[in-house]
Amino acid sequence: MEARLVEFARLLRASGVRASPAEVTEAARAAALVGVGERQAFRAALRATLVKKAPDVPVFEQLFDLYFSALGRALEAVDRALLEEIERSRLLEGDDLEAAREAIAQALPRLSPLARAAIAGDRGTLARLFQAAALQLDFSGLVMAAQVSFYARRLLSAAGGGALAHDRADLDQALRTAGLTPRGLDLVTSRVAEALEAIEEAARRWVELEAKARGIGRRRTGLPLAATPISQADRERVELAVRRLAQRIKARLQRRERSRRRGALHVRRTLRKNMGLGGLPASLVFRRRQRERPDLVVLCDVSDSVRNVSRLMLLFLYTLQEIFHRVRSFVFVSEVGEVTQVFREERDPARAADLATAGRVVSLAGNSNYGRALRQFFERHLGAVGRRTTVIVIGDGRTNYFPPQAWVLRELRRKAKRVLWICSEERWAWGSGDSEMPTYAREVDRVATVTTLADLEAVADHLVPREARGG
Repeated sequence: MEARLVEFARLLRASGVRASPAEVTEAARAAALVGVGERQAFRAALRATLVKKAPDVPVFEQLFDLYFSALGRALEAVDRALLEEIERSRLLEGDDLEAAREAIAQALPRLSPLARAAIAGDRGTLARLFQAAALQLDFSGLVMAAQVSFYARRLLSAAGGGALAHDRADLDQALRTAGLTPRGLDLVTSRVAEALEAIEEAARRWVELEAKARGIGRRRTGLPLAATPISQADRERVELAVRRLAQRIKARLQRRERSRRRGALHVRRTLRKNMGLGGLPASLVFRRRQRERPDLVVLCDVSDSVRNVSRLMLLFLYTLQEIFHRVRSFVFVSEVGEVTQVFREERDPARAADLATAGRVVSLAGNSNYGRALRQFFERHLGAVGRRTTVIVIGDGRTNYFPPQAWVLRELRRKAKRVLWICSEERWAWGSGDSEMPTYAREVDRVATVTTLADLEAVADHLVPREARGG
């Protein structure tokens, strides 16, 4: 707490409020007495010890709200200036350090305010930029955890984050021409990337805290941690469970198909086979039934908000693909791209799912646009759909307020055997904010809400081929 009070005093001084080291010490003692649990008492203690003039009270109140709000906690990852961090690490010294210092100093005036604050470790400026951006946004549509990434991108954009990619390229170019050694260049450019990525993480953290304050995320929302980053151990545990479930279901389906393989009694062959027994049908002969495996076409949203659950769905379908005659797989964010070849060539299911969602086929940078993706699929890949095709769409149906183009699903339903939708959001969230799931649900044969492994099992059961041709 003392370190945070020292920084808060620095922000006050930068805004014209005089706060001496002795007063900061008194503020720390007062804060220790009242504690930080009661916000108003904590505020009053700091105001009494740090503010001496009535005109400074409004400045104190504004900075207190900025620094000790959720936004202040979101910016905790921004600890110090980039060069200060490099010097502290002692990994760069001598000519490399001087060259880096000069290159960054020359590039700073060209950078956006957000990037300058990130490089300088200026949490006060970052707080003001994000606070101003947050005031421009309407968070009333934030009703579930799956929307955090969408609102984080909007917050970052409103704060000037659209220029960060250009800022990073500008800094990289300045460092390349500064005469650093290859080792020094790699070190500094990686630290620049980390500093700018910390700003993106701060935007996400702010929205997560906003969602938590609204009570979002307390309901059961599906596949474990599907909408949020998960640890490597949890990811491996969930993947293992999904693959075991898929293998178990595949074995069960194969047994079911073998039991259905016998068709109707073949009377002539039965009589001929039992002629030596006087026609007594001791040994029966049945017509053989040829299994007709359906085709499968998968359209999977791999945008940031659903990428974890989409990856699990693709992993599951990859493991089950042997029960289908032909599988074609597509991924989309705002553009559609085919990943069928990836699934054909990659033997490891987890690796195949990673490659399909890695952004090599479609850009992951934009917001998901279901309407555009559906229309593109209809215009470019309609030939993949036939009378035996099961079409599966995987996604949350959140269109970012773009036109839903639900007519595409209606046309696919007319041409395909059936159209299924796998949704990672529970039904209580449908229709909230930018969700078009009620519209899409009317145009498909079935919507499966997949939030547990049991739900996945039910989806697999529904995909079992039921038809067989007599032979």
